Amino acid sequence: MGAIAQDFWQEQADEPEVRIDGRVRPEAEDAYWRSVYWAQPYYRAGYAYEDYAPAYCVGYIGRAQYGDCFEDAEKSLCANWLRIKGDSRLDLDEALQAIRAAWDHALAAPAAVEDEEEFLPEEMVAASRAPAPERAYAMA
Repeated sequence: MGAIAQDFWQEQADEPEVRIDGRVRPEAEDAYWRSVYWAQPYYRAGYAYEDYAPAYCVGYIGRAQYGDCFEDAEKSLCANWLRIKGDSRLDLDEALQAIRAAWDHALAAPAAVEDEEEFLPEEMVAASRAPAPERAYAMA
């Protein structure tokens, strides 16, 4: 392995592990944005959800990672977008609008979370309300 490749992998190993500790529900956020992305003021006709999905992910995960001040996190959010955008056709300015929308939506008031259930498949809603199964532990 060349020196450049080693430097790249070493740099990746130094990145901290991302933990959102239940502050956002990625599945619920994804379901919400999948159902409403086309109605947003920044939506471009002909673009698919897959073009917007990475930006939304950066926004709602970023809110959990960085806290409540978008302006303080903006540089990191832009870097995250550039890292994960994949095949998205959005440019950074377009993505930033979707990132901000997801950021603002991510930690909405609890009442707003209840309203989102209308956008989720019924099995996800039922699963989120079901009691957690009891865990069996081996005897020592």
